[in-house]
Amino acid sequence: MRALGQGTWRMGEDKSKHDTEVEALRTGIDCGLHVIDTAEMYGEGESEKLVGEAIQDRREDVFLVSKVYPYNAYGDKLVSACDASLERLGTDYLDLYLLHWRGDAPLEETIQGMEQLKADGKIRAWGVSNFDVDDMKELLSLPNGDKCAVNQVLYHLGSRGIEYDLLPYLKEQGIPVMAYAPLAEGSDVKEDVFNNETINRIAEAYSASVAQILLAWTIRSGHVIAIPKAGQAEHVEENAAALLLDLSEEDFAALDEAFPPPTTKQPLDVI
Repeated sequence: MRALGQGTWRMGEDKSKHDTEVEALRTGIDCGLHVIDTAEMYGEGESEKLVGEAIQDRREDVFLVSKVYPYNAYGDKLVSACDASLERLGTDYLDLYLLHWRGDAPLEETIQGMEQLKADGKIRAWGVSNFDVDDMKELLSLPNGDKCAVNQVLYHLGSRGIEYDLLPYLKEQGIPVMAYAPLAEGSDVKEDVFNNETINRIAEAYSASVAQILLAWTIRSGHVIAIPKAGQAEHVEENAAALLLDLSEEDFAALDEAFPPPTTKQPLDVI
């Protein structure tokens, strides 16, 4: 699996962008960005419908990820939510199904439900999203909690809090990170990141865009899969080209100076 995929937050909501967004997703598949992430929450299912159209006749080329609302993450509600997502996506299985964030449903019941969905062939793996270290430790202490395949969290150069404890813990447990909003989408620091002198200097040196530098930085460890959202084909192609960038240790040191890694525990950043 490549370290870059495609996010779909806010896609499918504006019908005037429908054709452009479908083209973008299909272009991403052509570029090797086979991971496509969506959720029942995104546009209340409209994103899943868009993805379903984009992957029509190309299902086997895609690693398909969707997420369930916390209030649907147990018992019959989980089965119904999964079935509804599958119908909107036009497929009979998900490669990965995530608990979108932790809610009131007991984790034991969510795990049990996810394992049953696996047994029924509706999903091939399950994971979580927006879980901090304490949440992950609790999850892994429960029966079958060690079947968790991934933790999807916010991570970008302007938000490095997970590096203090969550990222090392997940690496120790062999659980990869899926980074959403790796281009600081929806963040109040996005302008600061994109206008930063150091990042722009490095981008110019590589004849690359700022977005490409940010993506190359995010996936540098080999333990992180980034899922930037791009609603236009040219932006998808730009993102995909970040896979070809090989930043130097000097570059990483300069970026650390511009955006220092955390030295204390930080609250988990979410959007």
